[in-house]
Amino acid sequence: MTAPEVSVVAAWHDALNHGDLDRLLALSHPDIEVGGPRGTSRGVDVLREWVERAGIHMELRRVFHRADTVVAEQAATWRSADTGDATDRHTVASVFVVRDDRVARVVRHPGLADALREAGLDEFGAAGPEQDMV
Repeated sequence: MTAPEVSVVAAWHDALNHGDLDRLLALSHPDIEVGGPRGTSRGVDVLREWVERAGIHMELRRVFHRADTVVAEQAATWRSADTGDATDRHTVASVFVVRDDRVARVVRHPGLADALREAGLDEFGAAGPEQDMV
């Protein structure tokens, strides 16, 4: 059985990857915190701008979960807005916080270890997370 928080994160990725901005915003808290290598900002306008600018596709690989926190390891591909061609590919990880069936926070990290450390989890379950394979 998949936890509701994990289902929300999976649906969020599905909306992102299908370019369904309305659904993505509906799955996101109005005051969502969006973060990554360039810092953090808040609000759905920030999320909308990031989605429109980034040209990113994020395939879920592994998911770790405890309470309202989900850590997702992702295969990320960035695409050129002009050509649609892949410009960069990396394995990254993001920390999601889900509240009231919406993503309230998403912060991307360069790797799984960093994301798990921020979330207070570890890859081997020593901190007690539920791990879901996607």
